[in-house]
Amino acid sequence: MLGLMKTAARGAAVILAAALVACAGGPTYNPTVFPYEIEEERLAADPLKTVIIPHINLGSPSRNYLEPVEPRLDGLLTRYLKDNGYEVLPQRLFRQHWNTAVRAFGDPVDPTTGRVNMKTFTRLIQSVRDRLAEETDLDAFVFTDIVELEVPFSGGLKHVARWDGVSRRPTLDGPGSGVSSDFDWGRPAAVASLQVTVFDMELKRVFVSRGGLDATDAIDTRSSSGGYTRRRNILENEANLEEGIRLALHPLIPWERWPGNP
Repeated sequence: MLGLMKTAARGAAVILAAALVACAGGPTYNPTVFPYEIEEERLAADPLKTVIIPHINLGSPSRNYLEPVEPRLDGLLTRYLKDNGYEVLPQRLFRQHWNTAVRAFGDPVDPTTGRVNMKTFTRLIQSVRDRLAEETDLDAFVFTDIVELEVPFSGGLKHVARWDGVSRRPTLDGPGSGVSSDFDWGRPAAVASLQVTVFDMELKRVFVSRGGLDATDAIDTRSSSGGYTRRRNILENEANLEEGIRLALHPLIPWERWPGNP
């Protein structure tokens, strides 16, 4: 009997130790959080105080149905940065110098393919950086890109999609309020995340991360095959956008609820 008690005690100790290691070693609440990259030593030596949010993407332009969301998302991000002690310069300053640089060097985006000529893009950014350095105390550029992914909603009783630190329930589009019993929950749906990339005035990347926003697909109840359709109101839930912003900026701005909902 004593031997059994010792064995049980050792087993409990192993389980407790494993739990402590899991808690100390990384996210255990929502393991889908994006593996952020941050230059801690560089930022500690030269902290960021004044930033600007460019009106352009770091990568290819967003899909046309996402473009109307960008100003609202940038506005929410601006508010969050200001609430946490950052000075955010007006976006119009970047736009003004960017347009001047485009007239001098050309547009880096091919309008037919959406591809970006990175050589031209780099020349434009360097030109804008030089002008803003002369006129302001700018420390960094905060690029915001809406990234689209595909993930499935889980099967079982609780259908949830999890990505980039968030958990979202599906929405329906069409008549009725139910989903057919033979709906394929393993079929991936389109979802969106906010990617934040920060460059200092030497145009060195000092931070990059992503936070989930919401699904851009809804279950099409009009389809006999039970497929998806694009949501009529894209990324309208402000609470979901704010959660994505907080996830995307952690740990540049530490968020106590990181790593998000289970």
